[in-house]
Amino acid sequence: MRAHTDQSKIARGRWGEDLAARFYERRGYTVLDRNWRSPRGELDLVLELDGTIVFSEVKARRTARYGSPAEAVGPDKQRRIRLLGLDWLHAHGLGRRTTRFDVVAITGVEIKLYEGAF
Repeated sequence: MRAHTDQSKIARGRWGEDLAARFYERRGYTVLDRNWRSPRGELDLVLELDGTIVFSEVKARRTARYGSPAEAVGPDKQRRIRLLGLDWLHAHGLGRRTTRFDVVAITGVEIKLYEGAF
């Protein structure tokens, strides 16, 4: 049973990331990376708009029964994403750039963008 649940979460995560990527692209963003990994963890989406690099954490849930998906991005997760953002910039030789950290919360088919969430 657990393997099925894990597969469902993975599939929902991919679906949410696909939806979020299209959401950003319709607004003029360029997707630079998806599911980029380092020893610290993974960045869901890395995007660019007008010279600003955007690191976006995507959270998708079927319902809001257990709260907003954005609530799952607490202080520890935020700190890790900031460090991953630095890792990504370093790995791509970009040094000091204007950056932003977003959260995309997807509940059912509703998308909410928290621009500059942290």
